[in-house]
Amino acid sequence: MYLAGADPRQPLLSPAVHADLTGLPPMLIQVGSNEVLLDDSTRLAARASAAGVDVILDVTADVPHVFQSFAGVLDEADEALDRAALFLRQRIRAGGAARSTRFTG
Repeated sequence: MYLAGADPRQPLLSPAVHADLTGLPPMLIQVGSNEVLLDDSTRLAARASAAGVDVILDVTADVPHVFQSFAGVLDEADEALDRAALFLRQRIRAGGAARSTRFTG
């Protein structure tokens, strides 16, 4: 598979589980409730929050993997991209100084 025999505990291969997330910039994780990687996204958000990262886990109900690619077709995709734009505007305005960690999920 993708590991090709490599140790899955290597941080670069399994960042949601093994990477040191301390000092990462603000993070928005958007995922659908039907996403195959929902558990990984939830785990990454929890670990980032525990490491003091300003993180938002944004779970959209009943949408699949990479649902944002359906912008212009799927209302949920348009709304998710609007939330992503808001996240960026807020962080840029704050100059990256926003450290209020928020974890939902």
